[in-house]
Order: sequence, then structure tokens, then C-alpha cells
Amino acid sequence: MHVDIEGWRLSLDFDGHRLLHCQRCQSPDGRKGELDRWQRYGTDPVSLLSTWELAQIERLLTEFKNAV
Repeated sequence: MHVDIEGWRLSLDFDGHRLLHCQRCQSPDGRKGELDRWQRYGTDPVSLLSTWELAQIERLLTEFKNAV
């Protein structure tokens, strides 16, 4: 699933109702990050979210997916 938020471009791996990880992202100033680099260092942005933040994102993505 591709998401644009305030200039950030995110490619998220979303399985049903669960956000698995961030495939890649690009910041508004052009910096990029990708899954293979995050897995190497254990810094996938999804794994850095709090339980509450993850639940809110999953809820919003599920609502969006069901609305389309």
C-alpha cells in the first residue's frame, strides 16, 4: 500500500488488518530508505512505533482499504 503524508511517500506492507513493515520511504527533501537496509540494522520504522501508534495506523489503513 502506498501512502503520502505531508510530503512523505511510504510503501507499506499491509497484510489484511496488520501492518507488517515499511518497504521504502522518501522524505520531502528526497532522502530515501528501504527495507533491506532497515532489516540489517533492526530499524524498520514500523518496529519503532508504540503499540498505540501501530493500532491507530492499522485502524486507519483498514478503514481506508474498506472504503475503496
